[in-house]
Amino acid sequence: MTEAGLTPETSQGRKFSSIWIIPLVSLIAGAWMVVHTILSQGPTITISFETAEGLEAGKTKVKILNVDVGLVESVRLRSPGKGVVATVKLEKEAEDLLGKDTRFWVVRARIGAQGIQGLSTILSGGYIELSPGNGTEKVREFIGLEEPPLTPVDAPGMRLQLYAAQAGAVSVGDSVLYRGYEVGRVEAMEFNVDNNRAEYNVFIDAPFHKLVKSSTRFWNASGVSLVASAQGLELNMGSLETVLRGGITFDAIPGLPLGETINVDEPLKLYDSYDDVLENPYRYGRYYVVKFSQSLRGLESGAPVEYRGIEVGRVVRILLKELTREGMMGMGQDIPVLIYLEPGRMGVPDVSAATDALTKTIEVGVQNGLRATLETGNLLTGKQLVTLNYYPEEDVASLSEFNEYAVIPTVQTGVDRLEQQIRSFLDKLNALPLEATVASANDVIGQLNTTLSSVNSLLEHRQTQALPENLTATINEFREVLDGFSQDSNLYQNLGYSVNELNRTLENLDELSRRLADNPNSLIFSGSHKADPKPEAP
Repeated sequence: MTEAGLTPETSQGRKFSSIWIIPLVSLIAGAWMVVHTILSQGPTITISFETAEGLEAGKTKVKILNVDVGLVESVRLRSPGKGVVATVKLEKEAEDLLGKDTRFWVVRARIGAQGIQGLSTILSGGYIELSPGNGTEKVREFIGLEEPPLTPVDAPGMRLQLYAAQAGAVSVGDSVLYRGYEVGRVEAMEFNVDNNRAEYNVFIDAPFHKLVKSSTRFWNASGVSLVASAQGLELNMGSLETVLRGGITFDAIPGLPLGETINVDEPLKLYDSYDDVLENPYRYGRYYVVKFSQSLRGLESGAPVEYRGIEVGRVVRILLKELTREGMMGMGQDIPVLIYLEPGRMGVPDVSAATDALTKTIEVGVQNGLRATLETGNLLTGKQLVTLNYYPEEDVASLSEFNEYAVIPTVQTGVDRLEQQIRSFLDKLNALPLEATVASANDVIGQLNTTLSSVNSLLEHRQTQALPENLTATINEFREVLDGFSQDSNLYQNLGYSVNELNRTLENLDELSRRLADNPNSLIFSGSHKADPKPEAP
């Protein structure tokens, strides 16, 4: 039974309760804070150092221009004896400073060639200094420097690589000088075991980097040099700073053009001294081998190689070890000599492209008769040198190869060539049948003696001795006959009269022939004809 006036109400659905607004707003705010925190956080990077000196987790800061931009979160061993790895949290604004060439180092108290550095860290503790990079590639793993860099990455100038056969008095922080003025510094140094040489990284400040051209040479300016010569003693020394600390200087070679801009990625040689630069002023060249069969006495390393009297290179060494290694010592083979030709000595620019032109010139020259010879440079000392010249009469040849070096053909000249020609002549002379020839000559001489004896017998005969008298009489008679034909002789006069008569007779005959030509019947009817009579009138 239902009560009157009471009807049931139906609900259309649950309504949103206002009590859920607070949790929802908190959730949105929390999510926004999390996203904001993530977006505002800076990157986390790792930096490797050789030691953890000056590093402390949660305390060591990362700074740039003395502004805090990060904090070391942890320090751990990379591997036993392989250094440490510091995990660093950077600020958001420091992210744009990271690049492939970004550098980090620990600032702490140091005493070195540059003086005392980092005294402020004695009380405040060490920190990591950040040097921003210019690279666009973003990285998160870095290798920290053990020494602070001497030049900022973005400093204007030029970075070069130098190398030397051995480490001298040059060290990190030493000055780079140009004519006594400091224009740069040595940033790093290491000894490369693979190349077996000392390598230096130097930086030259702008605008002095424009002075570095292809003709520029670098040499060690450290210490004091004493040169004794015929003029006396010459003392050379740099500034007091270079004497105490060492240094490198550079300049162009006198007499050479400045050349072109160098390739900064190509290492340059660091010479021991300026005299060493003048002795070997050129950087580019090509190695060749020449082989000789004659004695090499007097040929030493450093001997000049000349082309028609002009020095174009030097002798490096005699390749006796290489010849022995190939097992040719017992075969009487020609002895190879390694030479070094420098195109810069020929007046062309001292650049790498000049060696390509030299290679082509030598190749074509050998085909046209270019040959190497061994000659005596000094008769008193017996020193020898290698010369290059053209010999068109030689057979056509081409470059061969020995121990990966191109081989230039050789010929013998001078005394050696004359000796060879004499030896060849003597060999041909010995090959002649001299005994048979001498026997034949003896027979001929015997026959000649017999003939001479016959001639002597003939000359001693009485009739032969009378021949001169008979010949004289015959000549006299011939002379008398000739005298009879002179102008005063009767024979000559009678002959002249006869000739005159003959001329008159010929003239008469000429007249007769003309008459016969005019009147052929004159031989039959002699005389002239009378005119026909005319009849008289009645």
